[in-house]
Amino acid sequence: MSLRKNAPSAVAVRDILPLTVRALLALLLVLLGPAAAQAAHIAARLEAETLRPAPGSRVTLALSMVPERDWHGYWQNPGDAGAPADIAWTLPAGVKVGPMRYPVPQRLIVQGLMNYVYERPYALLMILDVPRGAKPGTPLKLAGKARWLACSPIICVPEQGMVAIDLIVGDGAVPPASRARFDGWRARLPLPLGQPASFEAKGGKVRLAIPFPKGRPVTNPYFYPATDGVIDYAAPQAISRKGDRLIVEMKASALGRPGAAIDGVIAIGPDRGLALTARPGKVPAAGVPIVAAGQDAPGGGWRTFALALGGALLGGVLLNLMPCVFPILSLKALSLARSGETDRQARIEAVAYAGGVILSCVALALALLALRAGGAAAGWGFQLQDPRMVFALLLLVTAISLNLAGLFELRAIGLGEALTRGQGATPAFWTGVLAALIATPCSGPFMAGAVGAALLLPPVGAVAIFAGLGFGLALPFLAIGFIPALRRLLPKPGAWMERLRHILAVPMFLTALGLAWVLGRQVGVDQLVVGLGAALLLGLALWWVGARQARGKRHSWAPLLPVAALAAALILFAPATTAPATASPAGAPGAEPFSEARLAALQTERKPVFLYFTADWCLTCKVNEQAAIERPVVRQAFAEAGIAVMVGDWTNGDPAIGRFLEAQGRSGVPLYLFYHRDGRIETLPQLLTPRLLTGLAA
Repeated sequence: MSLRKNAPSAVAVRDILPLTVRALLALLLVLLGPAAAQAAHIAARLEAETLRPAPGSRVTLALSMVPERDWHGYWQNPGDAGAPADIAWTLPAGVKVGPMRYPVPQRLIVQGLMNYVYERPYALLMILDVPRGAKPGTPLKLAGKARWLACSPIICVPEQGMVAIDLIVGDGAVPPASRARFDGWRARLPLPLGQPASFEAKGGKVRLAIPFPKGRPVTNPYFYPATDGVIDYAAPQAISRKGDRLIVEMKASALGRPGAAIDGVIAIGPDRGLALTARPGKVPAAGVPIVAAGQDAPGGGWRTFALALGGALLGGVLLNLMPCVFPILSLKALSLARSGETDRQARIEAVAYAGGVILSCVALALALLALRAGGAAAGWGFQLQDPRMVFALLLLVTAISLNLAGLFELRAIGLGEALTRGQGATPAFWTGVLAALIATPCSGPFMAGAVGAALLLPPVGAVAIFAGLGFGLALPFLAIGFIPALRRLLPKPGAWMERLRHILAVPMFLTALGLAWVLGRQVGVDQLVVGLGAALLLGLALWWVGARQARGKRHSWAPLLPVAALAAALILFAPATTAPATASPAGAPGAEPFSEARLAALQTERKPVFLYFTADWCLTCKVNEQAAIERPVVRQAFAEAGIAVMVGDWTNGDPAIGRFLEAQGRSGVPLYLFYHRDGRIETLPQLLTPRLLTGLAA
């Protein structure tokens, strides 16, 4: 490094010093690496998501790093001081390992120097490409010399260690424990922003404009530049919101100006960030400052919460129109109109029903938050990504359908009464639990943004929004229970109610049929036959129960016990996930499966893309596909306009899709995005029409 003859200013000295420190540390890592202690302060271990990779597959590798207390490792750009890790590989012929991918770092200032570090256990992920011609049973020994810098607040130690793992070419099966561990690591990687950011450098400042949904919360944002030498790392950053942009203002480095692009990561929450590339362009003036606590300036956080809560309430009300919920709601509502019902009894049943719904939604929220805290990319409808839950719901809905059809009554244990003519708080409560359980597969209108925002709020706010969703679902029944005028509008009870009950069994049978179809898509024909066989046995047992009830026998429900035991055994001992048996993924003819790499390539080619995310258990998704996406006029218009169609199938849960949805501020399907040729991204409504889609082509 050469210095100008003139004495450098104080600012220049301060900027030069970190570069010198980093150069010395890097040199020390090279020279002293061979003599360094073997992982003295950071334990390193090489892991693979599967030990039996399939020929031609891509396998995720992880360099797992566990620092000792008060020690830390470094991000890809260490900041003012430090050095990133690297591996010198020794690989079998034809095997390739991609670059390291780093999780979102933390900040650490030591003696005035800003460091981008990891003070907790972390993992650096890489992609291993297995040759297509590799024969099953072929051993693949991966080995390399890893080097990293371990630092404490007072000393830095260059460390190295041999890392290795033995793989055997096989079927590519991933053990559930391994998948969960790697999903946890992947969840901490920055997500691709997917939209162009811009920057401008003038007046000693570097300013960024980063696209970010207007209503999406952000916690403690900070920009970590991957491009070195652009900003003064230790100087504070000013971040504000301007419409659907985050405006980041940073002090420029005194050593040079940015080049054609600035790469980096914008942190938006704990272990959450977006990877972006900013290019020269216009940056708007600063907007509403984001305060140190991480939320918007006074009133902003509450406005976001209020909007999300309102969306959850409206979305919950609309869930009552689901074909599996409407029959239950209708029968319970009509039961309040029967003769002899008092206002007090109506209010008790309404409150109990609402309690069942709200507590069920809160329980779902807590389970979802727990899964996400463990690193799983779970979202709304996560329970239906497990075939065991779908199987359990298939049996439950089959029993409900047969009950509504009049085949049996289980008054002894309360199920039949809870669904039809039961009085009191207990039957109404369990009816609310059932309604919440079977009403939550889809993200309907008003719900998408609300639930997406909930999962980025603090846990208390997230649970409150899910409780609001449950309140919205229970609101119609609460209104009928507390407003006598509404009950008087309901028809008077009579023999017609029994006929209506039988008629409402039809949509429940259709729901059971839909669940059977989803089960077949998830686990294949063989397991579908098992599920249908169990449903048939359940139907025969319930028919026997009904016959015993008609003869007035005691313990009429006893024939159900062996079937219930068999169903419980199937649920408990069945695998959590099974590879889908369908020959092709869900999606319109000619659609490509979702891939972030392929999407980026199409954007680079400036090709318009219609990207949508769906699941077989999502009713809204299937309606949109049949009514709009797969219509011949739409396919023809897209083909003529050169629009690529890409589909993400979330039926069985895909961590990559889950993380991408989260980056868009969503937590469930459906989601419809249109990428214009000029780089603009348009989020489409959740209810599509052929006219809307052909308009995109025009």
